Amino acid sequence: MSGIYIHIPFCKQACYYCDFHFSTSLKRKDELMKAIVKELILRKNELQQAVETIYFGGGTPSLLPIDELQLIIDTIDENYQVINTPEITIEANPDDLDNIKIKQLAKSPINRLSIGIQSFFDEDLQFMNRAHSAKEAKESLFLATQYFDNITIDLIYGVPNMSHQKWLQNLNMVFDSGVSHISSYALTVEDKTALSNFIMKGKYPPLDENLAQGHFQILIEETAKHDFVQYEISNFGKKGYFSKHNTSYWLGKNYLGIGPSAHSFNGITRSWNISNNAKYIKSILDGVLPNEIEILSKRNRFNETLMTGLRTIWGVSLDRIDRDFGLDFKNMLVKNTKKHIDNNTLMMVNNTLFVTDKGKFLSDGIAADLFII
Repeated sequence: MSGIYIHIPFCKQACYYCDFHFSTSLKRKDELMKAIVKELILRKNELQQAVETIYFGGGTPSLLPIDELQLIIDTIDENYQVINTPEITIEANPDDLDNIKIKQLAKSPINRLSIGIQSFFDEDLQFMNRAHSAKEAKESLFLATQYFDNITIDLIYGVPNMSHQKWLQNLNMVFDSGVSHISSYALTVEDKTALSNFIMKGKYPPLDENLAQGHFQILIEETAKHDFVQYEISNFGKKGYFSKHNTSYWLGKNYLGIGPSAHSFNGITRSWNISNNAKYIKSILDGVLPNEIEILSKRNRFNETLMTGLRTIWGVSLDRIDRDFGLDFKNMLVKNTKKHIDNNTLMMVNNTLFVTDKGKFLSDGIAADLFII
């Protein structure tokens, strides 16, 4: 099985922490929609397996009218082998999800909503320069649960001045809504973002890793109390509600990325489209794919297997390492894990490596330490 990711590079305004590719101008939206449809047709032979998931990300794909979303879904149906009921997710901002829009989405083939709430408190939303208010966050969630069963909520922790109590209130609002999936990430400072500039100039306080770690521990404990499974470091779902699309990334399945800046992976190569709307549109409409392709070395693939596997409940199987990369890679991995096992940040169960509870907040650093350079 495989997946298709559609990058919609438009937003109403720029969140201070975001380093994704997007534009706040919609004046070339119609041209970009034509280019996305054409790219899907140009690349229809790249996926040999049936399409199991379709994911509209961005940017803010909920800005698109329903007919444009339907056009993209129809183009995929006409040009790809798609299973009978694929998981189709759309990322949405609360300010886009009024009653009319939610009803339109519910009548479409889209069957999963990813709502970017981030916080239910206005002071946090203003700190991040989110386009919606706390009132809109609560209203959109209430409306969404009337029409969708499969909903995930995005929350951000580690926000300066967010107390443990306020973070717990954020979580309790999600639990009370009955939503069955949460994606939650620590606020991070990315280069060339407004947040990075504000901190550098002393306008915003530096981020506190201890605060983020405390919030992360609360997140783990509280989700477990409410029957959520932490199936990936930042993703918590009740049984039957894990994200099929994102899980395919972590398990190394093939996926196709459509739109400016979108990435693709086929197990052997990774490619990515140009992060420029105008150049993307011109190139695609000229019939030329504006992407770069990297052939992944055995070391690249080994390192990615570690990075993704250690973030999940499925861990990293030493039998798989032996099968896919050879005995030398397996022996080196076993040797390098010893200090982390001794430090109780990794554990070996049934010949499979997992991060321990102690190691979860540090999982990316642990994986990087195990890389073969």
